Amino acid sequence: MQQPIADNFQSACRHWRRLRKLSQLDLALAANVSQRHISWLETGRSQPSRDMVIRLAEALAIPLRERNVLLQCAGFAAIYRETALQDPQMTPVLSALKQVLHHHDPLPAVVVDRMWNITMRNSAAELMLALSPHGQHLQAQEAQHNHMINLLELTLHPHGLRRHITNWEQAATALIRRLQTEALASGDPAQMARFQALQTLAGAVDSPDMLGAGLLPVLPMEMDIDGVALKLFSVISTFGTPQDITTDELRIEAFYPADDATAAFFTASAA
Repeated sequence: MQQPIADNFQSACRHWRRLRKLSQLDLALAANVSQRHISWLETGRSQPSRDMVIRLAEALAIPLRERNVLLQCAGFAAIYRETALQDPQMTPVLSALKQVLHHHDPLPAVVVDRMWNITMRNSAAELMLALSPHGQHLQAQEAQHNHMINLLELTLHPHGLRRHITNWEQAATALIRRLQTEALASGDPAQMARFQALQTLAGAVDSPDMLGAGLLPVLPMEMDIDGVALKLFSVISTFGTPQDITTDELRIEAFYPADDATAAFFTASAA
């Protein structure tokens, strides 16, 4: 577990409240307590119970990993487990993920963790990984050293999928903004450091005029694969009621075709 954002509950509580851009009154209303109590908790005049720490964490929408840190800052033991997907207790979760990936074929779908490492993928995703030499290299590393492939590294690396992306400036700008928002919202120093490394990998990106040609419903990633033009957009799904760090951090990213030619490409590739 990463180092806590503060060594005491008072500082940690202020940190999260300011990160969420809430006043003490805003937080008090969200947690159904008095503003005076929030003030006393942040100054150390009052000490929180474990239930109060959890109530504030829920009001602040703090991820489960960071809730453990907040509990420890308040002098309590961590309560949220991080269970491996292969654990028998996770069988229903693993089964659900496999079903989603299987039913999404022949279109690509992957399951990623908080660092955007691919933990599971379907057959169509295997095809997408192999579209670039860097993707093939990562697959070989994974097979030899059990090293998980990072979806964003594969996308942003100069020798990865990036070399096939024809609307790179638009797609990269939108992706970097999304990743920055996710990293900041997580409050996780490790995740923020990972984002900064990926931003460096992407290099300088000139923000284009996103409104110049009018806005589409979604911004597709346009690719050229050996002369075949492909357009893909993604839908991200999460667990609705996570109570374990693993389920809280896993996401399914499913890719969909933005035109008939792209749908035909993946259907033909599967056949």
